Amino acid sequence: MSTQWLILVAAIWLQSISGTNTNFPAYSSQLKHILSMSQLQLNNLAFASDAGKILACFSAVAAAHLPLWLTLLIGSSIGMIGYGLQFILLTKLHLRSSTPFWLVFILTVVAGNSICWINTVCYILTIQNFPLDIQLSLGLSTSYQGLSAKIYGDLVEVAYANSSSNEKARGYLLLNSILPLIVCIIVAPLVARSSNAADSSSSGGGSSYSCSKKLSTGFVAIFLITIVTGTYAVVTSSLGYSIISSSRYTQLIGIGVLVILLPIMVPLVEKIRENVQHKCWIRQRKVGSFPADEQGSETLASSVENGNGALALSVETSAQKPGEKNDVTVEIGPKLMLQKLDFWIYFFVYMFGATIGLVYLNNLGQIVESRGHSRTTCLVSLSSSFCFFGRLIPCVLEYYSTRAKYMSSRAGAMAMMMAPMTGAFFILLINNNICLHISTAIIGLSTGAISSIAVSTTTELFGAKGFGINHNIVIINIPIGSFIFGEMAAVLYRRNGSANDAGKCMGMKCYQTSFIIWGSLCCLGTLLALILHSRNKRFL
Repeated sequence: MSTQWLILVAAIWLQSISGTNTNFPAYSSQLKHILSMSQLQLNNLAFASDAGKILACFSAVAAAHLPLWLTLLIGSSIGMIGYGLQFILLTKLHLRSSTPFWLVFILTVVAGNSICWINTVCYILTIQNFPLDIQLSLGLSTSYQGLSAKIYGDLVEVAYANSSSNEKARGYLLLNSILPLIVCIIVAPLVARSSNAADSSSSGGGSSYSCSKKLSTGFVAIFLITIVTGTYAVVTSSLGYSIISSSRYTQLIGIGVLVILLPIMVPLVEKIRENVQHKCWIRQRKVGSFPADEQGSETLASSVENGNGALALSVETSAQKPGEKNDVTVEIGPKLMLQKLDFWIYFFVYMFGATIGLVYLNNLGQIVESRGHSRTTCLVSLSSSFCFFGRLIPCVLEYYSTRAKYMSSRAGAMAMMMAPMTGAFFILLINNNICLHISTAIIGLSTGAISSIAVSTTTELFGAKGFGINHNIVIINIPIGSFIFGEMAAVLYRRNGSANDAGKCMGMKCYQTSFIIWGSLCCLGTLLALILHSRNKRFL
């Protein structure tokens, strides 16, 4: 049992550093200046980072045929190559002046693809170790990816405190290349151990996982730690960086304690509790008495294993209430999935929701600049922190919906999160810094929530067996939407730009039309989510 909690902590660490593309807005303006790019070229780089997801299926295939620890190291090595070569190109002046744009574009695609490898391993590990609490465990672990921009921002502000903006841009690329590789090397032995344990369990060794109607103490502890971490991130991001330089170190130390030290305490406490319970079990066995639910727990634990070692969802029909649906997940392969109308509705729901939110966040640096706001890093950290909280929302819905008389489908939950995002885009039409902060927070919150809900929605609609390939097909909408909506925004930006300042645009006119289009499409996505909900009224 303690090993499973250790795996969840490892997934938290991996997700915390895997969102390397989320800090792109923090240095995009400097990158544009260093490489003398146009706004259209800069937007193509933002698209390139998302375009790496087109090749995400390779990570799913690798995870199915290679050890997970090796898949993890391959992914982090790909990221090191993509970001590392970009760092070298920006550092060497003679290379920078002669570097063709297509080379930077390809390296960005490679770097963006590395994220898919790390995410795929995290998803598979979490589903394998917590098959009866998929949404809860996935929500807790993936929420930390929303914190990546905050973590990288704090590291850069400390390491490059007295450096220029261009030096900080290089710092982001350097950290993006080496930090994921370091963390992946640290957790690789644990991933290998977990994979071996899963293999031995599938061959008849049994599973130690048991399900309870009551939320386990481990989930409660990690959930509380996550809430404290998110609150700390939001408060420090909202207040910005203090005039006192030492506060940067304080913020970095604080986030390090909350992300690294506190979560690791949960497996340690669970290990101690497990040893105590084992001693009590031995004592009870000697006197011939056993807990009433022990045999039932072992039976339920063994029921979640299938013949080939993959863990699948199961339903205990004996506990089913009268009139309640028997939620048996149907396994659907990629070919059949592409033929279903539900897939295409779901595809466009994701595109008009989370993908548009990501396009906004990718353009945040230019949006902030066009409004004459200088605190780009603060707003990027703010969006990252609220994205972190957004990814926690499905956990809360999962916990309370299991106790409610009526439980919405996950498509319905996505519709609930897309509605406020629609309003946020129209609030951006108001020329006010407070509205900019509020809208950025709402968009970050909704984007994080939809991204987290989507992981379980794929499982709910098409099953868990082919999740790796199915979900990587679904997220192809991200590079497609990023290209279409981002290019549109870049063209409108250039049209409103000044010819005397290399096409640079200042004022509300730069993104006004883009906000209207994005808000309208988000409204359409909300309606599509409601249609998907009506077609699949499954319980959470």
